[in-house]
Amino acid sequence: MDQKVEPTPIADPEDKQPLIERSIEQAIFASRWLMAPIYIGLIVCLGILIVTFFRELVTALPSVMTLDETDVILLILTLVDLSLAGNLVLIILFSGYENFVSKIDAAQGAKDRPEWMGTLDFSGLKIKLIASIVAISGIHLLKVFMDVDKYTQAQLMWFTIIHLTFVASGVAFALMDFIESKAHKAK
Repeated sequence: MDQKVEPTPIADPEDKQPLIERSIEQAIFASRWLMAPIYIGLIVCLGILIVTFFRELVTALPSVMTLDETDVILLILTLVDLSLAGNLVLIILFSGYENFVSKIDAAQGAKDRPEWMGTLDFSGLKIKLIASIVAISGIHLLKVFMDVDKYTQAQLMWFTIIHLTFVASGVAFALMDFIESKAHKAK
C-alpha cells in the first residue's frame, strides 16, 4: 500500500505578515477607540447647551411682557444659535463616531433613525460642519447688527470679515469636493 504523501505547501512570504507588523497594525486599528472619550465629552457638551438654552429662556420669561421688539429678536436669535450649535455637535458626534470608531448598532432598524446617519462620509461631514459654522456666524452677526450701538466700527468690520471668511471657506470646501467628485467620475 503506497501512501501518497502530499508535500507541505510552502508559505508565501507575502501571505504571512511578520508579527511586529501585524501587532503594529492591530494597535493602530484599535487606537480608534481612543476617540470614544471625546465623543462622550461631546455628549456632555450637549448637556451644557441644553442647560444654557433653558437658562436663557427662563431668565427672559419674567420680563417677556416688557421686552421691546429688538430684545425679543435678540433672545430668539440666541436660542436659535444655541440650537444650531447643538445640531452641529450632534452631526459631529454621530458621523464622527460612525466614520472613525464604529457603527452605531443601537440605531439599526430604529424608526426614528436620522436618514443621513451612516451615509455621511468625511467629505459630507466637512460640508455640513462649515455650513453650520456659517449659519451660527451669520446669526451672531445679525445679533451684533441688531445691537449695533454696543460695538465700534472696527469690531463691526472684524465681525463681518470673519463671517465672510467662513462663507468663503464654505464655498472653497464645496468647490474642492465638487472638483474631487468630478475627478473620480472621470476615472
